[in-house]
This record gives sequence, C-alpha cells and structure tokens, in this order.
Amino acid sequence: MSKTSRDEILNAARLAAQAHGYTGLNIRPLADEVGIKAASIYYYFPSKAELGAAVAQRYWEDTAHDLEVIRETEGDALKSLGRYPQIFRRSLESGNRLCMGSFMSAEYDDLPEPVKLEVQKFADVNIDWLAGQLLQAGITTSEGSRIRASAIFSAIAGAQLMARSRNNIKLFDDLIDGYRLAGLLPAACN
Repeated sequence: MSKTSRDEILNAARLAAQAHGYTGLNIRPLADEVGIKAASIYYYFPSKAELGAAVAQRYWEDTAHDLEVIRETEGDALKSLGRYPQIFRRSLESGNRLCMGSFMSAEYDDLPEPVKLEVQKFADVNIDWLAGQLLQAGITTSEGSRIRASAIFSAIAGAQLMARSRNNIKLFDDLIDGYRLAGLLPAACN
C-alpha cells in the first residue's frame, strides 16, 4: 500500500468524523470508501484509537497551516481575524459538516487518551493563533488575549453547531455578524 492510500484513509476518516464524530470511524465502511480491504487500514492504524489520533492530529496540523496562510496572505492581524470564521464555515460548505475538533470535543468522555490529546491540541492551536492576532492588532493585553481568544473560538464553534443543526449556512453568517456587532469580534474584521 502506498502513502497515497494512507492519505486516502485519513481523508475519508476525517469526513466520517466531521459527519459522525469519533463513533463514525468504522473500519469496514472506511475501507469500502477508499476501495481497500479492512485489513489494509489496520496495516497503518492497528486500532481505532490510533486512527482517531492520526486523523485528529492531521486535522489540527492542517488547521495550523491554514491559519498561517491567512496570517501571511492578509499581512494584517485585524484582517486575519476577519477571515478566521471562514475556517469553520468551510465545514458547513462541505456537506453541512462540523469542525472535527468540535465534534470530537463533544465526545470527550468517550475518547481514548491519545485522541483526547490531539483534540485538545486543535483547540490550543486555534486559541494560540487568535491570542497572537488579538495582541498584534492591539485589541487585547497579553493578560486578556487568551480569554478573549477562547471566547471567540467557543462562539464561532457554537455558531457552526447552530447552523449545522438547522442546515442553514446563512445562520452562521448572521451569528458571526452578531459577534461583530456585540464587540466579540472586532467590528473592522470584515
């Protein structure tokens, strides 16, 4: 099996986890989706926990990369903050899926320890990035940046959850606009 097959497994597992959470990572349907035998998945991931941890790790690594691209392309912290909600909107645009980190966080008590650690890293990556952008934009002090970053992260994840439960991406956009009006997101972040 090639590296491509491993990537295909991880991609299919990510989509399954975004739609159904950790409980949606079932080996046989994933194998069918990728077009391989279930035993081939076990070659790369000896257990569901290892598959879940690898998917969650890939997810936060991809998100960290996407956040860095936003920062580099915008070149301005305030503009970067304005684009941040798009990270979550993309999941809704892709079959009304949830952010995998959010979905797995809801299952936290039932996750194996290695998966829990990777899910926590997803939140940390987002909060660290937001805190840095808030500081760079001069919106918060270093003491208040993580608290505000956590509030932004939580609010946007919540907006995504509400929009998904109604299959209404416009609701997500309206809630983000509401966060700007309320001052949680800087009003200049358009």
